[in-house]
Amino acid sequence: MHFLIPAAGMGRRMGADRNKVLITLLNRPLIAWTLLAADRADGVSWIGLVCQSGDRPLLADIVESLPLTTPVALIQGGDSRQQSVYNGLQGLPPGAKRVLIHDGARCLATPELFNRCGESLKTVSGLIAAVPVKDTIKVVNDRHQVQSTPDRSRLWAAQTPQGFEVDLLKQCHEKGLQQGWNVTDDAALFEQCELPVQIVPGEETNIKVTTPDDLAIAELILRQRGGPEGL
Repeated sequence: MHFLIPAAGMGRRMGADRNKVLITLLNRPLIAWTLLAADRADGVSWIGLVCQSGDRPLLADIVESLPLTTPVALIQGGDSRQQSVYNGLQGLPPGAKRVLIHDGARCLATPELFNRCGESLKTVSGLIAAVPVKDTIKVVNDRHQVQSTPDRSRLWAAQTPQGFEVDLLKQCHEKGLQQGWNVTDDAALFEQCELPVQIVPGEETNIKVTTPDDLAIAELILRQRGGPEGL
């Protein structure tokens, strides 16, 4: 199983002056937790870390400092997540058949979640980790007036990893470029191409660290797990 980690963003909502995956979380860079979990997952034979050139030296040092047994390749990122994943797909080793794609800022995902998604990807062409929505969701207009209330029983909050057959996802990305589609995750490209996407149960703790509050929550969860030894 091949594993791509888009980590080419910035920390604007975090209020940081650097890529948020470089922010320290329990004495380790945030990206280190993501890499360690991927390394401990069954069947992951290669990890591609998609990053900007300015972050490459720091990320290379982080990779070198970790007790990883899985080879890690650094791949040039793009101006958007969509472009970064496209670049990552081009950087996969020849013959790669299936890939899991996981946001670098979702540093609390467990090896067990990666295992579950990898196992499911053996029988489906596209999948996402997701959890049922607990809150009531409102659709509003540009004046912040409620327009409708969707049926909560049919709503799921998308997470990563998301997994796909490599050739199909490459085709979807190429079509997205041709059609000018702008999407926030790869499953949306599959949907636009009318390809099925399977739900795999995610983890409530698999939050995306985007704000300082998220960082505090992530630290609490990691401490409850036992810190560096509790992945």
